[in-house]
Amino acid sequence: MILASALAGCGAPATDPKKLPPVNPQAASLREGFSSMERLVEAARKEGTLTVIGLPRDWANYGEILDTFSDKYGIKVEQLEPNASSHQEIMSATQPKPGAHVPDVFDLGVDVAVANESLFAPYRVQNWQDIPDQLKNHSGKWYGAYGGYMSIGYDSRKVRPPATYADLLKPGYVVALPGDPLRTAAAFNGVMAASLSGESASAERGVKFFSRLRQAGNFALSGKTPTAVIDWEYLNAGRMAMDGGKAWKVALPGPSAIGSYYVQAINRGAPHPAAARLWQEFLYSDEGQNLFLKGHARPARLEALQMRGTVDREAAAKLPPAPAKPVFLTIPETDTAKSYLESHWTRSVG
Repeated sequence: MILASALAGCGAPATDPKKLPPVNPQAASLREGFSSMERLVEAARKEGTLTVIGLPRDWANYGEILDTFSDKYGIKVEQLEPNASSHQEIMSATQPKPGAHVPDVFDLGVDVAVANESLFAPYRVQNWQDIPDQLKNHSGKWYGAYGGYMSIGYDSRKVRPPATYADLLKPGYVVALPGDPLRTAAAFNGVMAASLSGESASAERGVKFFSRLRQAGNFALSGKTPTAVIDWEYLNAGRMAMDGGKAWKVALPGPSAIGSYYVQAINRGAPHPAAARLWQEFLYSDEGQNLFLKGHARPARLEALQMRGTVDREAAAKLPPAPAKPVFLTIPETDTAKSYLESHWTRSVG
């Protein structure tokens, strides 16, 4: 039996490529469309380009992720509008500017992904089973890649560590959001994080809190240098890394924290469908997930990486402890909160 196995391993002819089914770059899985990673890579290289959108190089380590993918597979990466919001990403595919390219893939907030499922091509990566059920559409149209929790980054030379969001009302704090909460997901979640009471978030409480911040002179308007920024932990951790940890620190106050994941999806009309599928396989490989972790984000497959011993331990050790009671807003909760902000934010906060 051993001899037979050895002979089979040494002398068996390689699979005849003529007997393999033709490549189908529109398929919903690697096995169905390409039979092997080698054939997927070959098909993607023939296309030659991957077009992405909304991926700032300083966001969740996307700079290194994009470069590593391009170098690894010899595929040019074309970046459209790095700072595009999730809604702008969708608009670039549904209402492209004259002569503009359309993206092959999207990186979106969950609410935007759910609202636009008809635009996505289903595809289940090889590590599909490792993605938690609550982070994926079961038909394969979108799936969480990385995420984190809302945090407070602060200048430790100028203010004391905030133990609660209410501490931001104290003298010395000049608090910024990462954009307009009516247009930017991170800023919206910052408002909701400040509103937490136990495990309950309320847009009304969030607006009242920021109204109080402004009345106290603690809200960073134009011309003011912030001493604190409410933002995703991986972005505040990135600021701390740039500072060398000398002054900028990161806090996750309270037993609860708003959490969220960004999801990936393939454009149903992707000009480079094989490259789009190779991109997803790369992002959900151990290498890709650890690159998100290196950028201080929490990869969707983190638990699986830890169980299998393939996690980047040095990068994982730099993550703040997860909150005891993470809060993930449902789509109806998000929609209700956004409607409230649309009606009250400008009038109450400005």
